[in-house]
Amino acid sequence: MKKVLLKSRWYVIIVGMLCVGLFSFRKEKTVEDSYDVVVYGGTASGVIAAVSAAREGMKVVVLEPKKHIGGMVSGGLSATDVGRKDVIGGYAKEVYLRAGRYYQTNAKDSAAWFPEPHVAEKILNDMVSEAGVTVLYGQRLKEKGGVKKKNGQIVSVTMEDGKVYSGKVFIDATYEGDLMAFAGASYTVGREAQSLYSEYSAGVRDAFGSQSAYDENGKLLPGVQRTPPGPVGSGDKKTQAYNFRLSLTNDKNNLVPFPKPKGYDPRRYTDLLRNTLGSIEKQGAAEAAAKTFPGLGKVPNNKVDFNNADYVGGSWDYPDGSYKKRAAIWQDHINYVQGFVYFLANDPRLPKEYRDEFNKWGLAKDEFADNNNWPYELYVREGRRMKGDWVMIQKDVVSEMQKEDPVGLGSYGLDVHRVQAWVDEKGILKYEGTPQRTEQERMKHIPYQIPYRVLTPKRTELNNLLVTVCVSSSHVVYSTIRMEPQYMIMGQAAGNAAVLAIKEGKAVQDIDVKVLGDKLRSQGALLEHKLKTLADLPAGKE
Repeated sequence: MKKVLLKSRWYVIIVGMLCVGLFSFRKEKTVEDSYDVVVYGGTASGVIAAVSAAREGMKVVVLEPKKHIGGMVSGGLSATDVGRKDVIGGYAKEVYLRAGRYYQTNAKDSAAWFPEPHVAEKILNDMVSEAGVTVLYGQRLKEKGGVKKKNGQIVSVTMEDGKVYSGKVFIDATYEGDLMAFAGASYTVGREAQSLYSEYSAGVRDAFGSQSAYDENGKLLPGVQRTPPGPVGSGDKKTQAYNFRLSLTNDKNNLVPFPKPKGYDPRRYTDLLRNTLGSIEKQGAAEAAAKTFPGLGKVPNNKVDFNNADYVGGSWDYPDGSYKKRAAIWQDHINYVQGFVYFLANDPRLPKEYRDEFNKWGLAKDEFADNNNWPYELYVREGRRMKGDWVMIQKDVVSEMQKEDPVGLGSYGLDVHRVQAWVDEKGILKYEGTPQRTEQERMKHIPYQIPYRVLTPKRTELNNLLVTVCVSSSHVVYSTIRMEPQYMIMGQAAGNAAVLAIKEGKAVQDIDVKVLGDKLRSQGALLEHKLKTLADLPAGKE
């Protein structure tokens, strides 16, 4: 009897231990990783936001859905949209100064503004490593139920693999604005009507084009809409064209021939064929081919940033699309851009002299080595845009450029690529999307201040989220503020704002913007410029 009781006791003990172990295992699987600042999106903006907070002593994590950090800066956009160099300071300028040291440049400002993609990625990796930032790859936000909130604050985020990350302040640095949207912040997609904010460059724009919208068999060309857009100035939900920024080289020892995509259809490039033949007629075959590779010598090591293959109309469903829908659009863009360069390199209707010149170039073998030398990033020129308590509109970049809460400067012109193509009543192929350029041209000379308010959502919605890419602005303003240096400038501001909010125990909307500005200046950021109005321009510079 004693032996039976003894065995029973041991049985209870063992079962109990197993239960405790199982409970512990389950608890371990659901435990939250806790940080001061959680940055979702390892774009260059996200990297700079994370580095800024970490350098101020915060525990910071970057959650990157893909396998690489840097966004477009390391994803093919080497020909940096600088605008005025004298508006770029702080940690954004540091990226290009580090590139200058890498290349041992003798430039007057010691910066290399057009670094190769793999060099840009190395620099950003160095910066997060030195700052002690934790970077986790393959961490994509759960599409439904991925954001836990309480009392107007994000408490934690859950990834698709079940991992949970809690934080005190969250930063959305993605091109899509998923954290912002999934957390319930107000946002918009597409173009506002001209009447909404009294913006003369808003909405549908004047059309242009003179070629036929039909092929030689009388069929409407692929991607051409039968329905015309609304009146000039009317709003819609359409986005400007996306593409891939290809890193190409003419170094024979580092060249990969242009691949032929699956389902290649040369009909997609009929308008391209007509325009190319027109250029050949005017310039000659070899010269026309050579001019498709602009900026030779600006990107080191015989490379160019190929930015020609806009896929007009292919991006409209991307910003608000499901992950599955976006993946299909992404692949469609790969097929389109691969077909674009393959067409110019191989179509027999183009003169051999043109094709031979074009085929002196190819994908750079030393770029994107784990992705078949194809860029890691689709160039999402515009996705969602947050609607905060204050929205930055056209007058803020052309006439009322000074702000009480500046965190950086912008200077680039209104840059909108084609939005749509359609056939008019005469059978002519028309494009539209490019804004009128009256005051816009002057913007290249008069920098505008970027206010802190563009980074914060509505106070009634979220008080511990900052957004550094899909900021609170109209479509018109986004066309100038969407440049990578400005994304990084806003990232630095967000990282420091997160620190202040945590240390002061305040909502991100309530931090002292003067203290923030002073901190940014101490870090080399540029918040003011000597040119403030058109009257400050030297004579003849308008």
